[in-house]
Amino acid sequence: MSRSGRSVQRAALTATLVAGALALAGCSSPGSSTPEESETPDASAPSESATPDCGTEPVTLKAYFETGFPLPSELAAEFEKQYPNVSFDIREDQFAVLTQSAPRVLVDDPPDLMRLPQMSELAKDGLLLNLDPYAEAFGWDEWPASQLEQMRVDENGRRGDGPLYAMGLNFSMTGVFYNKELAAQIGMTEPPKTVAELDGYMQAAKDAGLTPLAQFNGGATGGLAFPLQALMASYGDTSEINDWIYQAPGATIVTESNIAATEHLQRWVEAGYFADDVNSMDYAMMMSRFIEGDSVFIFNGDWESGNLDNQMAGNVGFFLMPPLEEGGSFGAMSAPLTYGISAYAANPDCAAFFLNWVATDETARTIAVEVGGSHPMGLADAYMPPIAEGSVTAETLAAGAAIGEQDGAMDFIANATGTVYAEGWTPNLQKLVAGEIDPVSLLEAVQAEYEREVG
Repeated sequence: MSRSGRSVQRAALTATLVAGALALAGCSSPGSSTPEESETPDASAPSESATPDCGTEPVTLKAYFETGFPLPSELAAEFEKQYPNVSFDIREDQFAVLTQSAPRVLVDDPPDLMRLPQMSELAKDGLLLNLDPYAEAFGWDEWPASQLEQMRVDENGRRGDGPLYAMGLNFSMTGVFYNKELAAQIGMTEPPKTVAELDGYMQAAKDAGLTPLAQFNGGATGGLAFPLQALMASYGDTSEINDWIYQAPGATIVTESNIAATEHLQRWVEAGYFADDVNSMDYAMMMSRFIEGDSVFIFNGDWESGNLDNQMAGNVGFFLMPPLEEGGSFGAMSAPLTYGISAYAANPDCAAFFLNWVATDETARTIAVEVGGSHPMGLADAYMPPIAEGSVTAETLAAGAAIGEQDGAMDFIANATGTVYAEGWTPNLQKLVAGEIDPVSLLEAVQAEYEREVG
């Protein structure tokens, strides 16, 4: 580890950890202190002119990734090629497991890099490393501020301001993928311009004996949160949804527009637009069915663009959820694919160097686009690889630009608190499908779980 790297580490870690770091050539031992024993990382600590790196000695980066998404692993493999002294020790789990286990893992088995399903409580509790010293050292503070604001957390656990506690591998965005051949069978030759037009196409698919939507909603992850939030953006103001996610004082998810959106989702359920086994379908099953041609639409993210370009070349399209009225504004979930560094990580400098490499190296940015299907982080004029015209990747990148122009980006409603996805959205969306709860009660139950955490 470089001399400047040790300086940034000292600015961010506790005295106890640094003492262990010096004893191990700049790397502290995992779990060498508890959250109560550590200090809040010092965001104002100075850094030296040279930037941190991974040094020349062997380094093993412990990583905790999300199952089913190849981008981080492919980036790790390329990094190992370029920096042979670095190897990755990768563990993977589903999103819901990451959500539930994050606090314990960050302390008991601290990863150098971890996919963060939610970060407000993790940052507030001192479990994540403050990355502001690295932002200064690498020049991240020269990037567009909007790229980083979702990963800033203040002392009250509210996002959007305060120290930087995470970095994105890219900007992800959600919308609607569709099978072009099946869409043509129901008379859809271009994306719908209104929600009502989309309703009509889904009814036409059902009338034709096709499954309109193979959406996952089984197990610990309520995938109906994707279409629900898309409908929320059509019915209401995305800034109000972001206020709720960012835990703004007095924010509530129980609004007239959100009730109307949830009622619309309920109508889709009652109309039979979802697969019969929606409540037992997991994410992998949804993707498999869509790729095999068993559904017309899925609500999903651009992280699948590269995969779909390979598996369904020329037969898949993408559109943003349309507005209620033609010509109206639209919004989409658009957020960084968030990764953090444990406050007790053994190799924080090397981990931060990797995150900077992802945003600045041309090969890494190419992987982010071709595999991840979305826009890399970094300067506005940074290198972008050529994109095949007519590919779904080209469509998702164009949609992302459109969202940026309309300022319609939202974070994911599952990210509002550490438990609101597992304890609020998922069980109640499953109850909605089963006919056991009405839209107002669903939103009230989610709000109650939210307030239990936020206080």
